[in-house]
Amino acid sequence: MAESNALPLVLLTEQFAKLPGIGMKSAQRLAYHVMKMSDSEAKAFADAVINVHKSVHLCSCCQNYTDRHICPICGDDRRDHSVICVVESPKDITAIERTNEYKGVYHVLHGLISPIDGVSPDDLKIKELLARISKGDVSEIIMATNPTVEGDATAIYISKLLKPLGVKVTRLAFGLPIGGQLEYADEITLYKALENRNEI
Repeated sequence: MAESNALPLVLLTEQFAKLPGIGMKSAQRLAYHVMKMSDSEAKAFADAVINVHKSVHLCSCCQNYTDRHICPICGDDRRDHSVICVVESPKDITAIERTNEYKGVYHVLHGLISPIDGVSPDDLKIKELLARISKGDVSEIIMATNPTVEGDATAIYISKLLKPLGVKVTRLAFGLPIGGQLEYADEITLYKALENRNEI
């Protein structure tokens, strides 16, 4: 930002620019938008940021974000607690819940194994997953990590830990998107679509 801008505005822009997917131009627009807010709107915005840090923590069971001791999904007796879907982040739960099809529970890893980025298995919530399984009553673990090198490596690592425990480990199927065209699909997507084909 230009030196002609007030220092508090520059500092606010720099904070917005730290958010994922926000470049300096977008950060500057957001900072100027905050300046257009009324005092009460600005206070409500700041209070929401402070409140989320004070009130939201990890669910003691699944590691999802919650403002309770146990999140609503873990506390729901209508869910199938014998099936655990393992995801990378809390936003993945939101995506799966939108389908209205999955009736099991979740476990959030809060990242993926990535030696290049300095993320080891100890940095993830894998121990908490193993502790849940050791209590018994878990019949299946669904590995729902992204189909990336890190996602696959994490899924394989966890599945090797779980095999001796006698728990069925499955992986989400990957392939062609609905409405997609074969000519535009890359080789890996086509390979996965062939590999995960179903009888009709």
